[in-house]
Amino acid sequence: MTRADAIARAHIMLRSGEFLEQLDRRVAYQTESQNPEQRDALRAYLTDDLQPAFANMDFSTKLIESPAGKGPYLLAEYRESASAPTVLIYGHGDVVDGMAGEWRDNLDPWRTTQVGNRVYGRGTADNKGQHSINMTALRAVRESRGGKLGFNVKFIIETGEEIGSPDLPEVCRQLRDELKADLLLASDGPRLSAERPTLFLGCRGGIRIHLDVNLRAGGHHSGNWGGVLANPATILANAISCLVDGHGRLLLEQLKPPRLSNQVRAALADVEVRPTADEPALSENWGEDGLSAAERLYAWNTLEVLAMSSGNIEKPANAIPGRASAVLQLRFVVGTKVDNIADVIRSHLHARGFSMVGVEATQRFAASRTDFDSPWINWTAESIRKTTGKAPAVLPNFGGSLPNDVFTDILKLPTLWVPHSYPGCSQHAPDEHILLSVTEEALGIMAGLFWDFGEMKQPLARA
Repeated sequence: MTRADAIARAHIMLRSGEFLEQLDRRVAYQTESQNPEQRDALRAYLTDDLQPAFANMDFSTKLIESPAGKGPYLLAEYRESASAPTVLIYGHGDVVDGMAGEWRDNLDPWRTTQVGNRVYGRGTADNKGQHSINMTALRAVRESRGGKLGFNVKFIIETGEEIGSPDLPEVCRQLRDELKADLLLASDGPRLSAERPTLFLGCRGGIRIHLDVNLRAGGHHSGNWGGVLANPATILANAISCLVDGHGRLLLEQLKPPRLSNQVRAALADVEVRPTADEPALSENWGEDGLSAAERLYAWNTLEVLAMSSGNIEKPANAIPGRASAVLQLRFVVGTKVDNIADVIRSHLHARGFSMVGVEATQRFAASRTDFDSPWINWTAESIRKTTGKAPAVLPNFGGSLPNDVFTDILKLPTLWVPHSYPGCSQHAPDEHILLSVTEEALGIMAGLFWDFGEMKQPLARA
């Protein structure tokens, strides 16, 4: 059997309906990690579905309990040779709220439904479909090699990613020896586009910034008090405008990242952010001056207003509100100093006369990425190009946040992410779906990568 045979076998598993039957079974587990009533579903997904699937490929498995009492983890291992390369693969079995009743044509979020090129269902894109693609590709390679892979594989599947992976760092510290590997190869998030295979090296970090102006209890008649009572909503709007301007440009230097390196600029030089017809068009004259859309999205920081509240927008009263609040989010790349970001913002606002604005930073996600000098990057990109005939987009980091720092900082691994979804997949919303065209290409990409791992006599040296 050859590399081409392994890729063809992976494609057959999709075209025969086998992959979609498996995905439908996995989507049926209502693994909403934000819903305490679904704790049994989180465990059952690992014990009743994934453990038997791994056992059929001769993996040993064990369940790891959450130190914080959250959803469990599954550790699976396939070992052939102490001298062969070892790849660690990450995935998560939990999903966000199903949002039943909000899907198009009243689709059931807990069943897969194919409509043309789309397969709908909660978790199809995030992340059951993605780790199922990786498992299927492994099986295709193993069967093509007569029951061998030629390398060692470890999986860690968590069930708390959608609640921030609260104890994944602690679990990985405890399992540091068991999780030793040469490379983390994982799949989550979207590609650059449905048409272009993508490889990203890490993720941006994120911090929520809560701003609160609480001047008095209740509202006061705007005719009787307007002009003599400070308006917290007006104060809040102007305070935000001290941080980010009306075109989305950062005004506070400490919120900006370090200068873009030549490596980052070179990597993004051929990356075009081009939304499809059913995705929002890019806004003109928005974001940092002098940067391409790709540089703004993947190499720069942004401060977004997620929510604002003052008074009752549905039934506004003729009254000056007593309180106004906003939740902002700073998305930041590696190198940004954020340890005392709340103090920095507070001092900045106080210096501009907004001492009445309370500032609190919550829900932190770290920024991390593999160094561009890692030899694994070119090796992986060349494997993808060999399979697809396309040069993959190599992004310094994913635009969103993932627990990549657990693998770079705790396990000290180079990390490469090969996503199998696309920007318009509606993850975290009604109508979540995968594209059959992307799924077929992704199965081939992963089968090609795993075949190439089996050809490797020893791990690539780290830079």
